[in-house]
Order: sequence, then C-alpha cells, then structure tokens
Amino acid sequence: MQQIRQHRPLDRLRPIRFQSDFTKFSTSSVLTHCGDTQVLCTVTIQNSVPRFLAGSGTGWLTAEYRMLPGATPQRHEREVLKLSGRTQEIQRLIGRSLRSTLDFGILGEKTILVDADVIQADAGTRTTAITGGYVALVQAIDKLIDRGELTTSPLVRQVAAVSVGLVQGEAFLDLDYPEDVAADVDFNVVMTDNRELIEVQGTAESGSFSRHQMNELLDLADKGIQELMAMQNAEIERSGHSRA
Repeated sequence: MQQIRQHRPLDRLRPIRFQSDFTKFSTSSVLTHCGDTQVLCTVTIQNSVPRFLAGSGTGWLTAEYRMLPGATPQRHEREVLKLSGRTQEIQRLIGRSLRSTLDFGILGEKTILVDADVIQADAGTRTTAITGGYVALVQAIDKLIDRGELTTSPLVRQVAAVSVGLVQGEAFLDLDYPEDVAADVDFNVVMTDNRELIEVQGTAESGSFSRHQMNELLDLADKGIQELMAMQNAEIERSGHSRA
C-alpha cells in the first residue's frame, strides 16, 4: 500500500490552489492546481441565448473541455474536426454541474460559456474543472453585478467535485494518475453545498463492489467536497468577490 500512496493519508486531498484573474480578456479566469493537475477555467458572457431559449427570458450555461497537447507525458493529439466521446462526456458533465448552481430566470437572456482547458493532467481533470469552474463562475457573476448588468445574483447553490476509489480494497480520496490506474473501483462525485448529489459516476474496473463500499466512497467524497468548498470560498473572498 505504501508504494501506491506514500506522501499523504488515504483520506487527504491533494494540495489545492487557485490563481484568479489568470488571463486578461475573459470575464473571469481561474487556474486551478490539484496536485500536479492544472486546469484553466475561463468564463465568457454573451448577451444572447440559443435559439430554443429566444424570447423565454431565461439564460443558459454551456461548457467546453479540452486537453492541451503537452498536458500528458506523451503528446496528446488536438481534437480539431471531431471530439472524442470522452471529451464530449466530460464537457457535458461540467455543464450540468455548473448549471445546477444558477437560477436562469434571474440571469435573463444571457449565455455563460465556461472553457476548461487542461494544461497538465495527473488524473482528476473533470473534477478539477468543476471545482475551479465554480470559482470562475462566481467571479464572473460578481462582475456582472458590479457593471450593473444584473441587480441580483442568479447563484443559488455551490458545487464542487472530487474523485474517490478503491485501491487494494482501501478507500482513496482524490486519486492521482498512478492511483487511478491501480484502482479496482473509481468514482467521480459532484455535490452541492447542502450535500445533495448532482452526479455520481462509478465503475468497477475489475470485479465488483458492495453497497457498503459504495457508501464508504460516497462518505469519503462528501468529506473531500466539504473541504474543497471551504477552499473555494476562501479564494472567492481573497479575490474580492462574493456569492451574494
């Protein structure tokens, strides 16, 4: 077991760090470090909505996810003409997760575009994108209020995400790449600040898992997500923004 995780307890998150205002031109931007994983989340606001929402008075949020060629030890080919199934699935998950935080009637006919670009991948890129994407979303909404484009925040809940897994029968929080490869069972868990689940993606890579083991993993994910939310709030406050 010590050969798999040597430097932190099984129930401890990797070091998390947010760098707000990482880029200049987007409404908001946050580079999120989760161990050696780094994901840049940028938010852009458009004063229009998809055709199916035109005239409805409600807004929309959509997400795009990409992995840069140098993000992995072997160069990752750019997805230019066609997105892989994995990329499509991840960006849909990011979009669903962040849409859960908003009252689109309050937002009005605006579209929020969240871009999650993986600069460096050491597992947990989708969960890092959701956790960092929420921080960028709060900062973007705050700027709309400051500019007078909104009078009330459409944010109604907080969201964060983390991976958990079973490695040699032990429950691990926040898997890095070697742990993810060694895991017999791995989950991605997305949760709100009132401990309601947005999504649970769980798979047995070999064998199966029991209901008791699933509950153990969900409890561990809950613990990690509460810690992530505290760090999100600390960064939002540090950067001079608020959820109000």
